[in-house]
Amino acid sequence: MKIVNNLEIKNIAEQLKADGKKIVFTNGCFDILHAGHVRYLQAARELGNLLIVGLNSDHSVRCLKGPTRPINSEDDRAEVLSALSAVDYVVIFGDHTAERLVAEIKPTFYVKGGDYNVKDLPEAKIVVQYGGQTILIPEVIGKSSSNIIKKLQVLDN
Repeated sequence: MKIVNNLEIKNIAEQLKADGKKIVFTNGCFDILHAGHVRYLQAARELGNLLIVGLNSDHSVRCLKGPTRPINSEDDRAEVLSALSAVDYVVIFGDHTAERLVAEIKPTFYVKGGDYNVKDLPEAKIVVQYGGQTILIPEVIGKSSSNIIKKLQVLDN
């Protein structure tokens, strides 16, 4: 099963690292999956032997994006992500940041989109402490869940 809980992913990560695997970890809301997400996840996966995606819970998304989000439930978002060939594991988390997951998994590479700045990522500080690397993957301009929602709102009016 690709969708796992926090304890399972910690144990999986420990075993994978013991086997010498390079773990790539990213996190996000992945509310309305689009081509930008797919390209981003494929690029992230190519950095190592496997990709773990931390998925913000519904509550976490509401805190980050507002009361009308997410559009899709955490279970639906996890199922869609887990169907992608680039994704090896999905773990849902409820915190505002993925700091706790990063500290537990200790991925070789922590990856975020190019719309972020490494110095603004609290997870990056943890990654440096254990010797990992934070990598920013260039964003796909014009591809975002927010843009899709805006288009739908225009069509609805």
